[in-house]
Amino acid sequence: MESSSLSSSSYSTLRKSLYVANSNPNFQIPSISFPKFHPQNQTQTLTLTSNRKHLTLPPPHSTKSITVSTAAASPRSLKSRLKNGETLYGIFLLTFSPTLAEIAGLAGYDFAVVDMEHGHGGISDALPCLHALAATNTAAVLRIPESSAAWAKKALDLGPQGIMFPMIDGPKSARKAASYCRFPPNGVRGSAHTIVRASDYGIDEGYLSNFEEELVVMCQVESEEGVKKIDEIAAVDGVDCVQMGPLDLSASMGYLWDPGHKKVREALRGAEKAVLKGGAAYLSGFVMPHDPAVELRRRGYHMVSGAADVGLFRSAAVEDVRRFKTRLDDDDDGEKETAAVAEEKYWSE
Repeated sequence: MESSSLSSSSYSTLRKSLYVANSNPNFQIPSISFPKFHPQNQTQTLTLTSNRKHLTLPPPHSTKSITVSTAAASPRSLKSRLKNGETLYGIFLLTFSPTLAEIAGLAGYDFAVVDMEHGHGGISDALPCLHALAATNTAAVLRIPESSAAWAKKALDLGPQGIMFPMIDGPKSARKAASYCRFPPNGVRGSAHTIVRASDYGIDEGYLSNFEEELVVMCQVESEEGVKKIDEIAAVDGVDCVQMGPLDLSASMGYLWDPGHKKVREALRGAEKAVLKGGAAYLSGFVMPHDPAVELRRRGYHMVSGAADVGLFRSAAVEDVRRFKTRLDDDDDGEKETAAVAEEKYWSE
């Protein structure tokens, strides 16, 4: 770790650099010439822990110098964390509420999937959620309604760290999905990189040279046909992660209301082993009542989604109403009710 006294003339340059770096993991902070460090001038400290997290700068002092301490930065993008072997925990967002997206990020989820397949919103609705997630330094994944070049182009131009293609049932559809994420001649993605959010509206001049290194391409396998060819899907160049879909898989096998059926579990386990054996793609999946997060991690999943915003609110709302009605039915004593409420420690405390 090095410490140097930062002159007021360099302060503005560094502050602007940190602002850009906080929104763009690929931005390189420019070199700044620091005067020789004098311990007696040390007043305030700035620590750079990564390119996207904890980038803070104290206000400039009118008379005293500012000390800058720089710690070694480690990449914190979704893809780099997967390569680092981490098991990441996420949430699906179907309400398209920026407030709920922000809460999810502040709560500590590693990633959030803004779901345009089953959620009601589209590109315009997804953008405010991406803004909210970016403010909390939380990786955003966009699940598009269908695997098509048009939807992929619009989604990628928003600049998510991941994109999820639904209903991939074979290597052919997986290759198409990968091609939608690459510019010609390696793919068919439309180019507007000089003006879209993905490149910081053209501010990130290095976008074209590194966007593939930062983007996680996820193919969702959720049919009996797809499971049979999952090893070929996982081996497709450009596919980074295979997202298992237990609900649709159970439906395709004739067990719509029973994703925990023995035959569905067997098909899922076989598919998981095929992906892991190939070693080319990561496994991603959903927590189910019969299949908790700890089990997914044990079986080799690196991305685990535990809930959806709609489901969390539904469960909390239903339980809140149930408790209220139960108390009304079972307790006519106002003093007991007051004591029970006090004991619960509501939000006012």
